[in-house]
Amino acid sequence: MAAKLPSLNGLKVFECVARHMSFTKAAAELNVTQTAVSHQVRRLEEELGIRLFHRFKERLELTVSGQTYLQGVSLAFDQLRFSTEQLLEGCNNTTLTISTLASFASKWLLPRIGAFRVTHPELDIRVSASTDFVDFVAGGADAAIRYGQGDWKGLRSDWLMEDEVFPVCSPKLMSGTRPLTSPDNLAHHTLLHVSGVTSDDWSIWLAAAGLPVSLTGGSRLTFDLALMAVQAAVDGHGVCIGRRAYVEDDLKAGRLIAPFGVSVKTDRGFYLVSPFDLANCGKVVALRNWLMETIGHSQKAGFSEK
Repeated sequence: MAAKLPSLNGLKVFECVARHMSFTKAAAELNVTQTAVSHQVRRLEEELGIRLFHRFKERLELTVSGQTYLQGVSLAFDQLRFSTEQLLEGCNNTTLTISTLASFASKWLLPRIGAFRVTHPELDIRVSASTDFVDFVAGGADAAIRYGQGDWKGLRSDWLMEDEVFPVCSPKLMSGTRPLTSPDNLAHHTLLHVSGVTSDDWSIWLAAAGLPVSLTGGSRLTFDLALMAVQAAVDGHGVCIGRRAYVEDDLKAGRLIAPFGVSVKTDRGFYLVSPFDLANCGKVVALRNWLMETIGHSQKAGFSEK
């Protein structure tokens, strides 16, 4: 059975007295009385059942046991100081590292990050794009924007925006020999797909629109990243099943249109994720507040699907 640890305050006083070899100097550093220091050391010795100091009239001297114990106690306090410094350094330094999905970074975050930089010029912002879930310990990220259901254990997750899917295409596809004037016309156009966790988006939308899933059986192009599928739609290569966060700016700019009036909300969304020990750091709080304010304004403004 593990031995019960003595009072942390008693250990702190012991380490301080041993470092100065003086009750008086230790009392000055700890901002307490000399009597209080003496009592703390005596209480620790009684708790351990071992004498730690020889007390002479003009000086103190560590016992053999005290010398041995001091090595371990000093090492423990040094480790505590180092760990605290590392924690505060990660929280207080001016570098904010944001990990996010490559498509979200390209289509939503980067077009807006300038506004955050204007309000927080003191921060050195680094954006790391990845398709993998960030390892906060090894990856060095302060926060991550991720897509899912918000159920990441051991991490704080703040909901940012819901997700909805709907077809988008270039305005060019509204004319020609087979204009995209109704969902049935999808059978005559190339459908742009994204592999991975969103590979069933077309099937989900078709089912919600009351259309046969067989419409996805025609010509298709499949991409690893949503941003490539969206760009292919902008270039007129087919019809993309768009996620609002990825197509909103292109819709507003007229590079894309949403030809049908049906959109489907999913059970997933975008979240700001951070370790609990960093979640309340000033730079992460600033990012969280800015994201929520920006997304709130965007949702109030809305966007046209026509």
